[in-house]
Amino acid sequence: MGGKSGRGLWRDGLKGACRVAAGGAVLAGLAAGPRAGWAAAASMVVAVGTTLVTVGWWPRTRRRLSAAAGVVAVVSVLGTLLTGDAGDESPIGLLMLVEFAAVMALVFVVARFAPAPQGAPLVVLLSVSGSTVILRVGTYDTLLEACGQCAFMGFGAVAAAVVGGYLRALDLRRLHSVRDARRSQRLELARDLHDFVAHDISGIVVLAQAAQLVATDQPERFMPLLQQIEAAGQQALGSMDRTVRMLSDSAAADGDEPEDRPRAFGLEDITHVVERFRSSGRADVGLELELTAEAIARVPREVASTAHRMVVEALTNVRRHARTAATVRVRVALEPSGDRGDGAGSPALAVSVVNGVEAISSGSGGLLGEDGRRGGQGLLGLTERIEALGGTFSAGPDARGGWRTAAVLPLGDAGSTRR
Repeated sequence: MGGKSGRGLWRDGLKGACRVAAGGAVLAGLAAGPRAGWAAAASMVVAVGTTLVTVGWWPRTRRRLSAAAGVVAVVSVLGTLLTGDAGDESPIGLLMLVEFAAVMALVFVVARFAPAPQGAPLVVLLSVSGSTVILRVGTYDTLLEACGQCAFMGFGAVAAAVVGGYLRALDLRRLHSVRDARRSQRLELARDLHDFVAHDISGIVVLAQAAQLVATDQPERFMPLLQQIEAAGQQALGSMDRTVRMLSDSAAADGDEPEDRPRAFGLEDITHVVERFRSSGRADVGLELELTAEAIARVPREVASTAHRMVVEALTNVRRHARTAATVRVRVALEPSGDRGDGAGSPALAVSVVNGVEAISSGSGGLLGEDGRRGGQGLLGLTERIEALGGTFSAGPDARGGWRTAAVLPLGDAGSTRR
């Protein structure tokens, strides 16, 4: 059998210390009872013992925290009411301080861990019972003095409640941050799968539709289309596996990247995307990649990945909404700052996808895009990503009757090195 973990040993040590302290409190109460009064001694023992049990056996006693706090508050109040004049040499003052410390510790625990609907009244009840223990020593002459002494002791309760509440707020903030981070990761995963896999799936659908049309009249074209469908399906599976691997690696601890880690998609992958799009349709597809290999290497990784994602999303939308477009033009180029007209001092990466007007009517049934489903989520996520990089994104009708999707991504200072 293996040894206990450090956390288990620490918990066992805490329980042992609480047992010893609880035993010492009982012995102290028995010793001080005859001189200080059994009411004060019993109240101290209950307060200290309950607090030690709550702390030492945490979190087993977490569900019973309300009951423990209620018992301490009631016993403390009864101890104050039943304590009589024990004389000048009585140890009641020491018992009072020990009990007050135990009650303040319980105030902290309640404010830190108890549910808010139960914790708020319990904090008030414990604060009142703890601040009134000073009445047992009888050092006041008037009601005003008594109230002043209780108010002074109440500052301890306020401090304990504030510290506990502050730590509670930090925990809630951390939990909210974790929840928001997980939500962002889920959205990022959904967008990645949409951008990379939906493009391949839409190609499969187009090829399957074409296979249905030529199966009877042109059987010689049927087998090549099936082979293209198979290749597109394998590409879709590869894209999904690649996306999941990249997300898994990004969630790992920081450090040197493993050699087999898949790199993020970049500008050099756009050519492959365009070729696959061209092979799955009849449109005249053109690519203008006006960057040298050296210029591509200087584009920051996040900018290059976003440009690739935009091309994928735009071509997917062409398949869905303009499947009979006669022409599609993809352009990726570095745009000098002087051509932008905004006075920017650094170059930018300009990306555009323009499809021409549809060559034939889209009224035939059973084709992609006619099931009434609405898109737009991919463009929405793409817009957020581009704007986060300080770029601009637009999508709308082209002057020649087609549709234009374009983005301008500033390179900034990061454009000098590939990160």
